[in-house]
Amino acid sequence: APGETYQMDWGFTDVLDYNGQVYRVACFAMICHCCGQRYIEFFPNAKQENLFIGMIHAFSYMGIPRYVLTDNMKSVVISRDPEGHPIWQRDYEAFMKLLQFQTKLCKPRHPYTKGAVERLVRFVKENFLVGRIFWNITDLNHAVLNWCNQQNCTYHKATAGVPQELHYSNCAQQIRVLEMNPALLFYLCPERKISFDGFVNYEGRRFGVPFSYHGTTARIMRKD
Repeated sequence: APGETYQMDWGFTDVLDYNGQVYRVACFAMICHCCGQRYIEFFPNAKQENLFIGMIHAFSYMGIPRYVLTDNMKSVVISRDPEGHPIWQRDYEAFMKLLQFQTKLCKPRHPYTKGAVERLVRFVKENFLVGRIFWNITDLNHAVLNWCNQQNCTYHKATAGVPQELHYSNCAQQIRVLEMNPALLFYLCPERKISFDGFVNYEGRRFGVPFSYHGTTARIMRKD
């Protein structure tokens, strides 16, 4: 049904920067199963802390659905009980309860269950990234957000309409608007240790802080 389910996945690809260096990035992708509204964000890796950041940014962009359909990744589910019910990873279960959505898991080794997001990841690799060069991952994410805005405002044969128009006319009646609150900062701001010389390392870059804080722990927000 409109706004009922989003599909979510990770993809991995190589990106070229202006220095001619190739670096590996993780592509977080989420797409509305009904209308095709999409959100893409790149991270240095697919760790759970980046999964939470990507999901919050996607929900802020698209709204919160009833279900999220995804793979059996370790950052989401640990195993299954004797009856086949998923045993959620503890932090992910707390994240679901905070944002009040449910998760559906794909059948193992059956990628067709979430074919829309699989095709989206392939489309990003074959369309958005082809012939593009970036300064860093921040520049990459600015460019891909503009690309998402363009794609969401373009007519698509698969949905017989413009995804953004369909999303706000049909799906918006079912999805919930993400309301920012202090509890979300726990996920948006991962912890990092401040080094002895007064620097904190985040996503391959070092940021200086007052030297009096060396040896302590800080939280870093990816945006702003």
